[in-house]
Amino acid sequence: MNKNNYCVIMAGGIGARFWPMSRTSQPKQFIDILGTGETLIQQTVNRFLKICPIENIYIVTNEIYKEQVKEQIPALSYEQILCEPARRNTAPCIAYANYKIKETNPDAIIVVAPSDHIILKEEVFTDVITSAMQAAAENDWLITLGIEPSRPDTGYGYIQFDKKISDERDSRICKVKTFTEKPELQIAQKFLESGDFHWNAGIFVWSLKAIDKAFKTHLSEVDDVFKAGIGMYNTSKEQAFINNAYAICKNVSIDYGVMEKAENVYVLSSDFGWSDLGTWGSLYAIRQKDENKNSVVGKNVMTYNTNNCIVNVKGDKLVVLQGLDDYIVVDEGNILLICKKQDEQNIRQFVTDVKTDKGDQFV
Repeated sequence: MNKNNYCVIMAGGIGARFWPMSRTSQPKQFIDILGTGETLIQQTVNRFLKICPIENIYIVTNEIYKEQVKEQIPALSYEQILCEPARRNTAPCIAYANYKIKETNPDAIIVVAPSDHIILKEEVFTDVITSAMQAAAENDWLITLGIEPSRPDTGYGYIQFDKKISDERDSRICKVKTFTEKPELQIAQKFLESGDFHWNAGIFVWSLKAIDKAFKTHLSEVDDVFKAGIGMYNTSKEQAFINNAYAICKNVSIDYGVMEKAENVYVLSSDFGWSDLGTWGSLYAIRQKDENKNSVVGKNVMTYNTNNCIVNVKGDKLVVLQGLDDYIVVDEGNILLICKKQDEQNIRQFVTDVKTDKGDQFV
């Protein structure tokens, strides 16, 4: 195993679209959402242990989740848990990790990934990441993983690639032409038909030197904030510096701030059974279903003339459902959610309204 291989796992989100299962106190990355015996973040860490040693894995999360991370991944030291005092999107979190790693290994090759994605083909995923890291070690490239689209999905970003410019060693790696964020259905259909677009998986691979140069070129205002902490990373002064840095740092994604502007961006075409698990609908798609296409989790759930639903009920509560078609039904603690699957994009607004009208205890 290459000791220059590093992994940065982003675990700061609150998973609002998975409310009420996912709440501020325990977001979806800390939940065994698939019933496998492992939480999503535990699955993610175990996946990357095939690629880099445990001491080279860093988790960036909100400071309120520090102890949850330590409890679920006890092999990590506290130095490997990077605590953000506020949410500032993906670019600041990556910049923070870059400077943290640079203090110990300026030759690092880094994979950056979310903590809550589903990967069904683990061996294929390992091969893809290994190939991307080798390419990143040999070239001044910023590599993103692209998923071969199976449908014109409007919930994903799309990456257009140039088949004529590819890696000599791995033809799956091609030059990126454009990024498009969540297109309308008609445009997504054209993307699918063209054959030269992939879904953007939000997983990145690069050398520390390449991403450092990209920040300095395209996002210098963020880079300058974290550069000021040189000498304080991995010391007792780090957290106080980070708290001040996040107070002044802009909110910007790595896609918008760097990837859409850089010229040296490549995409590795992949098919490893990926889901970003962003919504109840995406969870329904990968779960087992009964003869009526209902996906049911719960000891005492009875259904009558009910089809195409996803049902989540904890404990021994008896739930009887009759006459529902294409609904989300979630009973979690002191909350019951009943929502049409086609309207699940409204769940974020439900959370906002609940917080305003009923208080923080429900979110």
